[in-house]
Order: sequence, then C-alpha cells, then structure tokens
Amino acid sequence: MAITSWIPVIVLAIVFSMIAIRKIGNVRVKIWQAMTIGAIAVLLTGQITLFDALYSINIDVMLFLFGMFVVGEAMQRSGYLNILSFKLFHHAKNANHLVLLILFPIGLLSAILMNDTLAIIGTPVMLSISKRQNISSKLLLMALAVAVTTGSVLSPIGNPQNLLIASSGIANPFVSFLQYLFLPSLVSLAIAFIILKIFYRKHFKNEIVLENFDTSAPDDRLIKIAKLALGLLVTLIVLKMIFGIIAPWIDLRLSYIALISSLPILLLSSERVKIVKNIDWSTLLFFVSMFVLMASVWLSGFFQELLIDLSLDVTSIPVILIIGVMFSQLISNVPLVALYLPILSMSSTTVPQLMALAAGSTIAGNMLILGAASNVIIIQNAERQGETLGFLEFAKIGIPLVCLQTMVYFLFLSVLV
Repeated sequence: MAITSWIPVIVLAIVFSMIAIRKIGNVRVKIWQAMTIGAIAVLLTGQITLFDALYSINIDVMLFLFGMFVVGEAMQRSGYLNILSFKLFHHAKNANHLVLLILFPIGLLSAILMNDTLAIIGTPVMLSISKRQNISSKLLLMALAVAVTTGSVLSPIGNPQNLLIASSGIANPFVSFLQYLFLPSLVSLAIAFIILKIFYRKHFKNEIVLENFDTSAPDDRLIKIAKLALGLLVTLIVLKMIFGIIAPWIDLRLSYIALISSLPILLLSSERVKIVKNIDWSTLLFFVSMFVLMASVWLSGFFQELLIDLSLDVTSIPVILIIGVMFSQLISNVPLVALYLPILSMSSTTVPQLMALAAGSTIAGNMLILGAASNVIIIQNAERQGETLGFLEFAKIGIPLVCLQTMVYFLFLSVLV
C-alpha cells in the first residue's frame, strides 16, 4: 500500500483523538468541528476528489435528518414534547422505573420510528426530566442512546443498515428480523439496564415525582400542526411496513416519509422560518463531513486489505458479529454493511448470517460515540443545551455492554435458533 494511501487512516485517527480529548489548549472542540476538519484535510491533500466527495454524501440520509429535525423542533417549540413525555413517564416513581421506561418503550419504538428519529425527539425530553428531577443527564442520555441503538436491531426499518440487509433478498424481512432478533434484543436491553445501574448506581437512589410535569402548550396552533406531522410520520411508517409485505415494489423511502411529515410545519406554521433556523445544522454538517472522510478511508483500500489479511472465515456467525462490531467503529456501520453484503452473496448466505450482520453492525453503536449516527445526534443536541457525554465515559460503559450483547446475539443465532 502506498504511503499516501495511509493519509485518510491517519486523519481518521486524529479525528477520533480530537473527539476523545475534546479540548485543545483553551479551545473546546465539538464533534462536528473535528469531523469537518477531517473532511477538509482529505480534500486538501487530494485523498478524495471533489466529485467523489459530493457523490459520497447520502442524500436520502440528509433529507431524512432535515425532515425529522423540522418535526422534532416543532414538537419541542410547541410544548408537545412535554405532553408526550408526561404521558410516557408520569408513572415513574424512582430512577429504576424511569430508566426501564426509557430502555424498553423507547427502545421498541425505535424499531418502528427508526433510531435517529427517537434520538432527535428524545434528547430534549431527557434533558428536561434531568433538570426538573435533578437526575444525572449523563445517565438519561446514555440510557436513550443505548435504547434507540439496541431496540433498532429487531426491525428491517430500525436503521439504515438494516434496510440494506432487508433488501438483499430476504423473502419476508419483518418476520425474519422478529424471529431471530426480537428475544435477544429484549435480553440485550435488560443487560443494558444492569450495566447502567452498575456504573450510575448512586444516581438510582433518586425518588422522582412527575405528576407536576409542565404540560402547557405555549403555541396551541403549532401543537396541532406538530400532532398532524407526527400522525403523518406514524401513518407513513405503517404504510411502509404494509408495502414491505404486500407490495415490495413500492419504494416509500425514509427520506420521503420524513419530508412529507415535515410539510405541515413548513407550509402551515407561521413559525416555519424560526423552526428551520433553529434545527441542528451542525449535526447535518457532521454527517456531510463524515460521508466524505469515510469515503476517502474506503477508497484508500486499507480496511479491505486488512479484512483479507486477517484470513478469517468471514461467513461464520461469530466472525460476522465481531467484524460488524469492530469495523463499524472505523468506517461506520452503513459502509461496512455495503462492503459485507457482496462478500456474503458469494457464498450460500443464510438468514442467520444476515441477522448476525444486522446485530453486529447495529450494537456497534453502543461501544463508541462514532459507532452510531444516533449517538452523535443525541450528543450534538445535548451540547446545544449545555450538556454532553464524553468519549471516554461513553466507552467505559459501552465496551463491556457490547461484549455482553455480542455474546447474547451469538448464543441466539448460532446455538439457540
């Protein structure tokens, strides 16, 4: 491999270091800034052409995030998020109950509404509860991140990589995902609760009272529009599930769903300009930069050669799980799945192998911040309100959690099924 081909890998390592340290001198480096610096570096050093950089940007993902950011901002600005969070969490009497309500209901919802959607909507709710109840924001943000990642495993529409896998030739993807991944995902959520309780044990002593949670709506008109947008979102997702079973030729993309759901807000609300102005543009810039940097790393061929040099049986379930977890930290889970599917297609691919790829590439997001886009969305949104999760703090919980979750999926996919 030529020396110059190492440049994208070195830049990626520097970006990881910047995100881990987060502070250089008196300057605090944000995640989106570190990733943008990395993208600019590979462009300026000629590691990726401008054409390839533009081509690498996944427009569907960008449009999906824009539409969901609009819906999420409208829900928050109208006060509707307060109402929804009260309905979901007002029965919680202590931190144990609250975290369980975050992990299981929100985790399972992420299988339907997609993990990034729940990350967008859930972050302000977690921060609001944290401030009102004096509960650690880090505990609630970590619980949310783990919930939406783990819960999204069990559905073909839970995250983008699962969509790729579902479209690779699985006859009935909804049935297959539920058959192979539903039970291990529930067990994995239970393990997450135990891990969180171990690491945040002093915060689980809090008694909470959410009966007086503020459910006022400062903008009645906007709250009606936000309800309409959310109703459209749920309806379109249900339609997508139905089409996937009875009319798979109808391509109702997630980007279409998000944009259609945002239309009531963009067309009917007098707050549309403020809403668009206040959406999380820095996270959108992060994603653009991530696509460019990861594409340059991919073009370097470093990880493809590494995969070959490892001389592993890349079609075995344990190897698929481990590679899914580890390589997703370096080239992101969607590019990894795009790489791995052709490898599996050259052999007699079985459904358990594809399910292992879905599980490994998804729970990878529980290990490190950059392992899942939903993590970045949560942290970026939290930092806008003065809260955050550090790279090392995320890792000290995520690494043991992912090791245990990987064992669970291995047992179910290779032993129990």
